[in-house]
Amino acid sequence: MALKRGLHASGRDVIVALAAFGLTLLLLGLDHSADRGLDAVGGLLAAVACLPLVARRRSPLGVFALTTAAAATLNGLGYALGPPFGPTVALFYVAEDERTRARIPETAAVVLGLFAAHIGATAAAHGRFPTSPILFGVVVWGGAWVLGDQLRQRRRRRADVEDRVLRARRDTERERRLAAAEERTRIARDLHDSAAHAINVILVQAGAARLLQQRDPEATRRALTTIEEVARETIGEIDLLVHGLRENGGGGESPAIEPPTGLAALETLAERYRAGGLALEIQTAGRPRPLTRALDQAAYRIVQESFTNAARHGSGAAELDIRYGESELELTISNPAARSAEGETVAGGHGILGMRERAALLGGSLEAGRDGVSFRIYARLPYAGIEEQP
Repeated sequence: MALKRGLHASGRDVIVALAAFGLTLLLLGLDHSADRGLDAVGGLLAAVACLPLVARRRSPLGVFALTTAAAATLNGLGYALGPPFGPTVALFYVAEDERTRARIPETAAVVLGLFAAHIGATAAAHGRFPTSPILFGVVVWGGAWVLGDQLRQRRRRRADVEDRVLRARRDTERERRLAAAEERTRIARDLHDSAAHAINVILVQAGAARLLQQRDPEATRRALTTIEEVARETIGEIDLLVHGLRENGGGGESPAIEPPTGLAALETLAERYRAGGLALEIQTAGRPRPLTRALDQAAYRIVQESFTNAARHGSGAAELDIRYGESELELTISNPAARSAEGETVAGGHGILGMRERAALLGGSLEAGRDGVSFRIYARLPYAGIEEQP
């Protein structure tokens, strides 16, 4: 394709050069008022003044200098005065060439110098100052320069527009990929939280069922029912998350994923852990207010993961304090640490890391660590800066 375009361009250059050569020969042959008519020397000079146009893509300024020198020689030898077709076209090519912008002083010196030489040769040949031909030449050459420069600017503007469109497409694609990566990270975090919560509840309830199967059949049935409910809910949520992950990974539009439950389901969550043997105490301070979906989900997940850690690493009890402040929601979860509850943090576990990421995405913060004999998690989740989502 590039070779074909090059051949077409070269063909056009040949046609332009031959047309200029033909017009120059026609002018030399028809003007009988000149001192000299068309002859071999005039034909040769006419060829030099026009045919180098075929090489204008390599060196437009060099072609202009050569053709103008030949045209000035024609005028100096007394051939017919008229529009210098070859140099005029060459000057147009100089003006429309992008390389000219980088060498304006050199180009101006060459153009003005050759124009002066052209005038001097004409004046010497005819013994007088040819005012009309010179003024006509100024108009013609000036017009050729303006047209060429306008064409160059138009081509540059088109190239700039195409470049901006290309950059916009690249930026859009990059943003799409970043959004998909962030969504996969969020899904992975939700998947971890859901699985960790479900497995912990199932583990506790299964242990209780095993211990109570002989002494308390009713408690055993309740434990098994809880296991069944948690497993069914978790499988449904994991199916949604994995489906969304596959859609994002495939580059298609992902369907809306049902968001996980927020703080409205806190009591249901607490009852499950209480049924598993974790003594939970929940306190709320401040005036409750509607929360954005992102903040509500993050708060729920932080509490859920904290309860899981308390049941896994604590000594059987935990306290949750929820405070609705003026500008932020504060969550404090503490539990007596039967053994090193810091182990997950120090070892690089994903639970506390995921909670910190959730808080950071909302512009908040989360602190986790020992506070005396207790393990304490404190999260600050600001209301401001979070867009309401439908």
